[in-house]
Amino acid sequence: MSTSKVIIVTGASQGIGAETVKAFRAQGHRVVATSRSIAPSTEADLVTVAGDIGDADTARRVVEAAIERFGRVDTLVNNAGIFIARPFTQYTQDDYAAITKVNLNGFFYITQLAVEQMQKQGSGHIVSITTSLVDQANHNVPSVLASLTKGGLNSATKSLAIEYAAAGIRANAVSPGIIKSPMHAPETHAALGALHPMGHMGEMRDIVDAILYLDSAAFVTGEILHVDGGQSAGH
Repeated sequence: MSTSKVIIVTGASQGIGAETVKAFRAQGHRVVATSRSIAPSTEADLVTVAGDIGDADTARRVVEAAIERFGRVDTLVNNAGIFIARPFTQYTQDDYAAITKVNLNGFFYITQLAVEQMQKQGSGHIVSITTSLVDQANHNVPSVLASLTKGGLNSATKSLAIEYAAAGIRANAVSPGIIKSPMHAPETHAALGALHPMGHMGEMRDIVDAILYLDSAAFVTGEILHVDGGQSAGH
């Protein structure tokens, strides 16, 4: 019997999402990758679907692609997310709409469809990427809308884990600190690193390794795994 899984990764065209796709492919898994601007794939075991993850239609097309091409959905990695650091009173209606569309709608529509498929299979795993600012707010990084949305995902992760535990479906989250990715210009790295008790930023591989661990950890569900250089423990 093949141990190859079918993995969906959102926000997959760059950064942590792109590295996650590479890591699962390196393990021999089949991947459906989605983002607004993702390029077409010529690989047999990699399907790409371009679209806005905040739209229900994109979610439907991604899950349908997984089932049509590979017959199942084993793991959903909800990586797509946006972060806008602004004083609370300076957030605009457009900021609010953009953040809730990607961070909440982008989680809700595709997770609902993936869980429906996982129920038919009797197994599955959902991993969502959140942020340690949810646990430890920092006056240097105003982040109310991140806490509102990503904090909701942490809570939803635990709810999903309990609701579907008996159905063989696990749900976990990875809660990063600030990671060296295309989001952060190199000249900001020293200042951002200093926000962590360990004194430096994380690498994208640190988050990918956490995703891979949770995906292989059959007895772990409802876990918020902090990969944050100590941020969530205190300052």
